[in-house]
Parts: sequence; structure tokens; C-alpha cells
Amino acid sequence: MTTTSIRTAEVPPAPSAGTVLDLLDRSRAGLVQACRSQTASQRYTEAHLAALRAAAALVAARTVVAGRSRPRSVWEVLPRLAPELGEWATFFAASGRRRLALERGSRTVSPREADDLVRQCETFLELVRGALHLPFAEPLPGELAPTSPW
Repeated sequence: MTTTSIRTAEVPPAPSAGTVLDLLDRSRAGLVQACRSQTASQRYTEAHLAALRAAAALVAARTVVAGRSRPRSVWEVLPRLAPELGEWATFFAASGRRRLALERGSRTVSPREADDLVRQCETFLELVRGALHLPFAEPLPGELAPTSPW
């Protein structure tokens, strides 16, 4: 009797609930850090990264690994997995381009814009938690640290 070898493609394991919860915890921690940031640019950047982690948690929770595909932005994938968050994906894709410009130093942001983004990210994080059937988190600190525009 001859044995034949069957090659199977390695399929990475699906993300665990711990991974999803870790991303949500890191998102929340990023928002708290944004609240404490001393500059508007830092606050904006931290807030956007927090939204990115929240979206990544939802994508990880709802994605079934089915092999290899080209890398895609979480903001591109999110509307397919959670159509109710499509407008948020569009909004955060645009704020991501602005975040990159801030990181390059080619753009500035006002303290008001940074504070608004923190509040929008907090709302988004709670929507993601709701979509994952998780309880709401404690509200962020009531007051944001004062910032300088730079």
C-alpha cells in the first residue's frame, strides 16, 4: 500500500475573543491617552489610532479566515462587515489621511478639532462594543487636558 501525501495550505487561526477584547482595551486606553495629550496634534493622532483599534476589533471578530487576499484598510473592510458603520468608516478614513499629514508635519489641527475627534471616537467605540454585544464602558474623564495648537 502506498501512502500519498496531501498538502494542505496553512490557514491562520481565527482571532480569539481575547484578541478582540485586547484591541478594545487598547482602543479605550488610547482614548484616555488622547484626553491627557498636551498638544492638539498628539490628541488627534491618539484618538484616530483608538478608532482604528476599535474598528480592527470588530473586523477581527467578524472575519472568517479563508486564505490569502490582498491587504486592505480596515476602513475599506468595515462597511462590508458592519454596514451600519459605513459612514463612520468614511469619516475615519478621511481623518486617517489628516493624521498622516500631522505626523509628517505638513498640516496642523486646532484644539477644538482634536477634542471633537476624541468625542467622536468615544461614540464609535461604544457603537463597536454594541455591535459585538458587549456592555458599555465607563465614560472617559469629563475634562480633557488643555492643549496647545502645536
